[in-house]
Amino acid sequence: MKSPAFGYHDPGTVSEAVGLLATLPNARVLAGGQSLMPMLNMRVVLPDHLIDLNHVAEMSGVAIRDGLLVIGAMTRQRDIEFSDSVMAHCPILPEALLQVGHRQTRNRGTVGGSLCHLDPSAELPCLAAVMDAVIESASPRGRRQIAFADFASSYMTTSLEPDEIATSAQFPLWPQGHGYAFLEFARRHGDFALASAAVLMTTDAQGRITRVAVALSGVGPVPVRMQEAEQALLGQVGGAEAFAQAAKTCASLEPQDDIHAPAAYRKRLAGVMMRRALEKAFGRAARQ
Repeated sequence: MKSPAFGYHDPGTVSEAVGLLATLPNARVLAGGQSLMPMLNMRVVLPDHLIDLNHVAEMSGVAIRDGLLVIGAMTRQRDIEFSDSVMAHCPILPEALLQVGHRQTRNRGTVGGSLCHLDPSAELPCLAAVMDAVIESASPRGRRQIAFADFASSYMTTSLEPDEIATSAQFPLWPQGHGYAFLEFARRHGDFALASAAVLMTTDAQGRITRVAVALSGVGPVPVRMQEAEQALLGQVGGAEAFAQAAKTCASLEPQDDIHAPAAYRKRLAGVMMRRALEKAFGRAARQ
């Protein structure tokens, strides 16, 4: 199928894009197009106007400042995958991005597009959850910052207002030498994960966990921070027993049955992926 007819707009600045979004009826913004274009072709969305952000240069780029990794919303996922500065300061990002679709997907897909599409099994929203990311947005009322916990409202739904555009994402950096892991289970490489786990961890010289963050995706309408598991692990010496106990907190998850897997399978799989990710992150932290 081909997409429905729509008016095409090609702004060059954020203010111009925001102005178009605020004044045009039934308008949608186009980032990388990896989700929107298939939805247009299948008539899942029927906009009257399409606002293309691909020539808004100020929305692209990567910067390290004030303990934050700041990524423009229009930055291609492939650029993050091969960024030396991202690998040096936030290695979990490239590790996760290697599991996003295929190379052609990452060539066009953007960081902001994935975060705003908010697929419950996508990798970047899970990373935003585990890192307590902050999304910066622009609207006719100015700019604001939204904690990702507030940004992810529900299934494929963000807290952005209809006239608001996400312009960048800020990821607080963990100290050099921290442990990290991103693991997912999918039927085939490039498919959306049935369940995935993201873990960040620091340890002391005795192997005690001094800081830990755990997030899961594919097990609910939005990524889930496993705070009960985090609290149980703090101060514990890392090891198989501690990680197995932490994984038991997945019993509180409430995934839904779908065509890909029953809820009980996703819940069990989430526990397995969490335990494996904890073991991998702990091993990396111990080596550092």
